[in-house]
Amino acid sequence: MESENARRRLELETRAESGGRESLRGFLVPGLTILFHPEAERIGERVALPGLLSGREEPLSRKEPAFAHSGPGLPRPLGDLYLSRNPVLLGRGSEPGGVRVDCSGTRTSVQANGVPVDGVRELTAAEVERGAVLLLAQRIVLLLSPLDPLPAPAVSDLGLVGESAPMVRLRQEIRRVADLEVPVLLRGETGTGKELVARALHEAGPRRGRPYLAVNMAAVPATLAAAELFGASRGAFTGADQKRLGFFARAHGGILFLDEIGETPAEVQPLLLRALESGEIQPVGGSEPQRVDVRLIAATDADLESAVAAGRFRAPLLHRLAGYDIRIPPLRERRDDFGRLLLHFLRQELAGVGGLGKLAAPPPDGRPWLSAPLVARLAQHDWPGNVRQLRNVARRLVVAGRDDAEVTGGPWLDRLLEEAPAGTERAAGKTAGKADARRSTSSRRSARGTYRRPEDVGEEELLAALRANRWRLQPTAAQLGIARTSLYDRIEKSPSIRKAADLSRQEVEQCFERCRGDLDAMVEALEVSKRGLQRRMTQFGLR
Repeated sequence: MESENARRRLELETRAESGGRESLRGFLVPGLTILFHPEAERIGERVALPGLLSGREEPLSRKEPAFAHSGPGLPRPLGDLYLSRNPVLLGRGSEPGGVRVDCSGTRTSVQANGVPVDGVRELTAAEVERGAVLLLAQRIVLLLSPLDPLPAPAVSDLGLVGESAPMVRLRQEIRRVADLEVPVLLRGETGTGKELVARALHEAGPRRGRPYLAVNMAAVPATLAAAELFGASRGAFTGADQKRLGFFARAHGGILFLDEIGETPAEVQPLLLRALESGEIQPVGGSEPQRVDVRLIAATDADLESAVAAGRFRAPLLHRLAGYDIRIPPLRERRDDFGRLLLHFLRQELAGVGGLGKLAAPPPDGRPWLSAPLVARLAQHDWPGNVRQLRNVARRLVVAGRDDAEVTGGPWLDRLLEEAPAGTERAAGKTAGKADARRSTSSRRSARGTYRRPEDVGEEELLAALRANRWRLQPTAAQLGIARTSLYDRIEKSPSIRKAADLSRQEVEQCFERCRGDLDAMVEALEVSKRGLQRRMTQFGLR
């Protein structure tokens, strides 16, 4: 695998040096995507940096490079007055695929993946592949990640938000199979948007305008599944006082979408297979089969092959359902779509409360309602609940900040981001078992080294780690190699570290005024944990 990656990098570098941009079609190169900008309409603009492959330095400043959306419009630089004209320099890293971030010649403050860059920082190939979050001057958030230098031609988005390479491929697959009559099996983790893809298949195909019905098989009681799907005649069972049309009959001429197909009861699976193979259904209690014209789309986040091996799912049914497989990418694999998705959901939620004006660009000396540091924190999260989870967080942000000049989240958001910090191993599909959890913990521990004894951490090292991690306790504990509970104990016993509970009302109020309510700036000024400061501010009625 490593030799294949090396061969691919060499080919990319050769193309970048000798063939120009057109020769890079179909390949991914390092690039930048705007995840946040005070001018919200600029979110999602991007620029490819193929020169990084050939060793050329790429400047990043107020005036360069020029970013653009994939559609019509002239490229333009970031243009924010808080950015220095003297550029941050991006260069090829010492390891293949890595990128060097050189801030030694600029006054623009830069954070890379939440850590301030003082001088030069090397981003590893793994960090770039995952997507490195760059926070510039506390104002703009960029994602450094592999991009297609020549995006696909502008076409209908099919109701799906995103311009990342995985989303381009997903739309291509939808168009490839939309006008066919074969069943389609959608595979993807929970929250990735499988029903949206099913609707896109419906709208892009010849059955648009005809019935579209969606059924969650996990919500259908096993005793009623056959009647719900295929219908029932009068008197077929207790309570069936009249003829009932099933979902297949109601979807006649259109599309039936069966979500959570892996939850189909065993006794219903052969009936479903017959409907797929013959186009006939047998209503419960009925004497004659009925012909139906239905295109079936199914979806699952389960491993159906393992279910077949365990005898829980019929192999012939799986083979019939999977006339064509479409995999829907998780959010962590399309991280450059994060800003577009967040903006889309915020607009939806703000429109519902009459607050769309909050996303308007602030005056030159003003602060936007949504802050760049907050977006940077969110962008580093792995989002195990995928797009659905992001939509719910956007809703909570709007509810929490609808009456405020600036939304800051709150303890609930801190808990979300600390519970599953970016970069930890994640389980595909449903919840991993205890053995997987133990292996995940073991791999994380070995990745950062053996745990240390808390008493081995000196005062100077403790304070330096807290400052480097902006007083966030989870990454500080990880950096020091101690448990978070041990970190709490070390802070409590430290004579050189103040706790938020030690702050006076006057000190907090003065800092609140000086930082204009910017909670992150207050944390750095007062040098206390964010959660503790939030509790103290609540006690003083400042939140």
